[in-house]
Amino acid sequence: MGPLQRLEPADLAAAMTAYRDVLRKHQEAINRLNVYPVPDGDTGTNMALTVESVVSELDAVPGLHSGDGEGPSMADVCRAVAHGSLMGARGNSGVILSQLLRGFTSVVAPNEEVSGKLVAEALTAASDAARQAVLRPVEGTILTVARAAGEGADEATRTEAGLVDVLDRARSRAADALAHTPEQLPVLAKAGVVDAGGAGYALMFDALLHVADGRALPEPPPTAPGALPLGEDLTFGRPPEPAHPAARPGEVQGGLRYEVMFLLDAPDETIGAFKELWAGIGDSIVVVGGDGLWNCHIHTNDVGAAIEAALDVGRPRSISVTDLAEQVDEERWVREGSLHPAVEQPAGPAPRTAVVAVANGEGIGRIFHSLGVRHLIPGGQSMNPSTAQILDVVEKVDSPEVVLLPNNENICPVGLQVVELATKPVRMVPTSGIVEGFAALLEYDPEAGADENAKAMAASACRVVAGEVTRAVRESAGPTGPIHAGDWMGLSRDGIEVVAESLADATCALIDKLLGTGHELVTLIEGEGAGVAETRRVTEWLDEHHPGIAVEVHHGGQPLYPYLISIE
Repeated sequence: MGPLQRLEPADLAAAMTAYRDVLRKHQEAINRLNVYPVPDGDTGTNMALTVESVVSELDAVPGLHSGDGEGPSMADVCRAVAHGSLMGARGNSGVILSQLLRGFTSVVAPNEEVSGKLVAEALTAASDAARQAVLRPVEGTILTVARAAGEGADEATRTEAGLVDVLDRARSRAADALAHTPEQLPVLAKAGVVDAGGAGYALMFDALLHVADGRALPEPPPTAPGALPLGEDLTFGRPPEPAHPAARPGEVQGGLRYEVMFLLDAPDETIGAFKELWAGIGDSIVVVGGDGLWNCHIHTNDVGAAIEAALDVGRPRSISVTDLAEQVDEERWVREGSLHPAVEQPAGPAPRTAVVAVANGEGIGRIFHSLGVRHLIPGGQSMNPSTAQILDVVEKVDSPEVVLLPNNENICPVGLQVVELATKPVRMVPTSGIVEGFAALLEYDPEAGADENAKAMAASACRVVAGEVTRAVRESAGPTGPIHAGDWMGLSRDGIEVVAESLADATCALIDKLLGTGHELVTLIEGEGAGVAETRRVTEWLDEHHPGIAVEVHHGGQPLYPYLISIE
């Protein structure tokens, strides 16, 4: 059988399955396209799991796999792709991919057969859908790759090319754009990598060509653990110049430190002025919605001004402020746990407001339960719970109202979707780490409403000084000089604070940096790699150098971070 001239509903569904399969193959390679020395690569995992949700939704479409009757319509298949990607979107990369897929399907849904020309229109619509809500799109990202793919497909249609030629041109332009992303984003050039989201999106064209032309799905580029997965394979484009020292976390998005997200109740006619105000205080601005309800996102160094601008035009709610410098990866623990937790109602009467928290270790889970958390969802940076998974737990909780603690900034965007989709009042406290989650629970009142709890818990979370100790996974540079693979790093909300050869030295130096006037209590949460000897060294050092400070030690069991530190 020769190349396809048109895509039918079953062909589009098959392409989504192939896309899932090729993302699974390349998942770890995409994860290693990471610009920081901390082990936080997650883009490949999030994109693969987002498309996994699409395939699961397609499996439920009547007639798609049975072979009985006429089979599903293109509208049925597109509806499953759009809904599956929305409900399964994980992290920022998954949310953007969901927007691209929904833009694509909005064009092809009314047609039972999709020609090369229609594919070109759909790819352009996908790019536009991802860009329309962004005030100043950042080039050198998945948005750049998506636009290039649409332009390449459109160029092919001008020569009356067929479906395969259109897809070929789109793939070629996407790969070329991906190879040039380090020239557009200095943080990529410093790390010697291309954009991870763009690399994942480019694989969609390999999946489409697999279905339309019978081509084999590409194998991931060979790399050793920790190596940069760049080679001649067009999936990742040609290699950039030799790598420079990686940027430290505080250099995210040109120095803009905080991500602010909220829902805004405001008249449609005020949004133009609101965007203009935001344009002066930040970047990566996304404002989507209509009919009086808007979802707003900005990267900024002035959190107060970002929220005050919203107060000038309407009422912001479900406010999420997350620190872009504190991304961590707890993937292995989540893989060993379950991403489909059973919702077992705890004993005793249900409180008015229950807390649902994302947790990442047996000991940490016990602490959360002791502080009043009703339900735990296993999750981490690289294995984010999906919208559907969190929503399922929230809906099954026996309390009429819910407060959600994501405990990771990469889960916050998905948490905001849960707030919107839930059939009961749900409020999210934007905790970006475990110790902030613990601090938030100090103000939890089971018999108060979700709104009252969220306000008090958010204020409590902001009062804690948080730190963490991890090990560098690659060569980099920090504020104190070069960082070598294997060095121990102490991180705060301001990025990399200290680098040391031993775990205990790094932990003590970080505590010394973070302690300030008025602090009374240091809490150490031991994770994997923290031994009795190391903890004793830290506590003895505190007794000697800060005799007035009380110390508490708890076993958390979290991976990758031997110590989480809370100072109050």
